[in-house]
Amino acid sequence: MLEILIQFLTASILLTLSPGPDIIYVLVTGLSQGKREGILLSTGLVSGIIIHTSLVAFGISALITTSETLFLLIKLSGAFYLLYLAFKIYREPAHIDLTSKQPNKTNKNYIKQGFLMNVLNPKVTLFFMAFFPQFLWDNNGNTVIQFYILGLIFMLQAFIIFGLIAVFANKFYAIIQNYSKSALIFKYLQIVVFACIALYIIFSHDY
Repeated sequence: MLEILIQFLTASILLTLSPGPDIIYVLVTGLSQGKREGILLSTGLVSGIIIHTSLVAFGISALITTSETLFLLIKLSGAFYLLYLAFKIYREPAHIDLTSKQPNKTNKNYIKQGFLMNVLNPKVTLFFMAFFPQFLWDNNGNTVIQFYILGLIFMLQAFIIFGLIAVFANKFYAIIQNYSKSALIFKYLQIVVFACIALYIIFSHDY
């Protein structure tokens, strides 16, 4: 069991570190908004893993992937949500303020954005369906508990990695915040990232 879990942890770390929508999202948020916002976003992203783990553990994900209509609906919902965020950022004024204290509502918004981005991406469901079963260590044991243990391990390592990326991005963020055009650059960088991820979800052929 321990050997399998170590193998799972190693594979999870390598997969989390590979370039993908989540890690790019955290990096850009850390660069444009700051460390705290990047960590809040990371919290939302990893919270979505609970949903995907539950879907896999109880076999619901298999039902989703066998329904082309439902799969497409979830896929488009995630893509349009990202496009909505891109439009929302476009309408907001560009600004960088490292010292400002944001209200709790803003904190919740970052967590909600991360959570919805993760949950509404059916590619994550497909990934979990293919990845997690390979590391079940007891075919005669309770598979639901085993899936949740794997999900918890994946959540913890992802949060640590995303958090470190947010901190690293914040170092660069603190350096460039005084440049006059930096806020405008990062504003449009966020828009481009959201739009690209949305298009990636729409035009990927995973079904």
